[in-house]
Amino acid sequence: MALDDLRQFIDALKQQGDLNEIDEPVDPDLELSEVTDRVSKAYGPALLFKNPKGSKMPVLINQFGSMQRMSTALGGADLDTIGERLGAVLEMQIPQGIVAKVKALGKLKNLADSAPKIVKSGPCQEVVMDESDLDALPILKTWPGDGGPFITLPVVFTKDPEGRRNAGMYRLQKFDARTTGMHWHIHKDGAENFRAAEGRIEVAVAIGTDPATTYAATAPLPKGIDEMMLAGFLKGSPVEMVKCKTVDMEVPATAEIILEGYVDKDERRREGPFGDHTGYYSLAGDYPVFHLNCITHRRDPIYATTIVGRPPMEDCYLGKATERLFLPLIKMTLPELVDMNLPLEGVFHNCAILSIKKSFPMHAKKVMSAVWGLGMLSLTKFVVVVDEHVDVHNESEVAWRVFNNVDPRRDMMITEGPLDVLDHSSPTANYGAKMGLDATKTWPSEGYDREWPDDIAMSENIINLVNEKWSRYGIDLG
Repeated sequence: MALDDLRQFIDALKQQGDLNEIDEPVDPDLELSEVTDRVSKAYGPALLFKNPKGSKMPVLINQFGSMQRMSTALGGADLDTIGERLGAVLEMQIPQGIVAKVKALGKLKNLADSAPKIVKSGPCQEVVMDESDLDALPILKTWPGDGGPFITLPVVFTKDPEGRRNAGMYRLQKFDARTTGMHWHIHKDGAENFRAAEGRIEVAVAIGTDPATTYAATAPLPKGIDEMMLAGFLKGSPVEMVKCKTVDMEVPATAEIILEGYVDKDERRREGPFGDHTGYYSLAGDYPVFHLNCITHRRDPIYATTIVGRPPMEDCYLGKATERLFLPLIKMTLPELVDMNLPLEGVFHNCAILSIKKSFPMHAKKVMSAVWGLGMLSLTKFVVVVDEHVDVHNESEVAWRVFNNVDPRRDMMITEGPLDVLDHSSPTANYGAKMGLDATKTWPSEGYDREWPDDIAMSENIINLVNEKWSRYGIDLG
């Protein structure tokens, strides 16, 4: 089911009974966030606040706040199934034989059909504001220590010097009616495009895009792959793009709100603090400044936003979608990989749990080293490796394996490398120590001369006997 704009997604959530519409007035300054945080922690529905104080725009929040809603956002399919489709396209080799060539043509057609489509006009430009003013938007201040209100769910478009588009999600602190911060982390493509620019870089910001486009802006794609093509692939139809009014940029035609403007190369302003997805405040720092040229929007626009903080929160499910969708792609580099879990508590850069088909001594440490050299996974602070039969999503089982199997001297590997910008544990910013834990069964060829004990497990005969006998009494033993 292709969802071509945010309103179709809202309708789908209504049909699922997974959206609450709130008519009561609510203040975007902390109150709306407090309500949403409680609902999010209770694994509640998406919320549409119709009467935010100081704005005529309804506020949609927590739209991605469950695995079910995340699946709906990307067309209704199981996320692992979508990942297999994505992997099948991106792992294409030169086809041999007529049957293989026919299959390859089908995959290539899927890619071609996913390319964004330029259109002459779109709903996002139904209204061009006479006085472009960020005060018209119900921008949230989410935590008491925040440096101000922040736009937290934007799709930010830039181009590199060769004209290749990048779409990323970077928070924007509202400084006044015409300027915001531009929080480009050092490791992100937006920051790289900014560093490569001369003098001034044009920027367009889309708020309230179709859900696949919003997700694609968060995806860790290899440089040079267009996020809008990924969005088209995920939703099953091209993202329609329309040229901006004041900058040389195209934006999703069905977006709710578009901000057009620029960032000067030599201008910085103090931005933050900000209550971040780590559950801690990220510190204030000097960041580029976005200057607003104009605002266009749909008639009766809906303002889409999110609140981040200590998990579980809405952004956790965006991260879980990436975990499942990109697992097949990671397996292309690490074919021994069976499954992966990025625990919510690790907020997707502090911990990765991997199960592998172990086939040679020190195999787990080879996998750790590979992870620390692999795209955005290179920022992972802790890597835990278990055997292939271990369920990486059962974190109690993983902890049991670690606490029982790991010999600290033999099975721990400590190295140094880049860390996520938000990591506050290291005495140095952006890099520091990392740890790998090999919780696999240790082999004699790895220097273990003792007999390794077997897991305690009941025999299949007794399990089947108990299931059959006790079910006759209507007793479910679980």
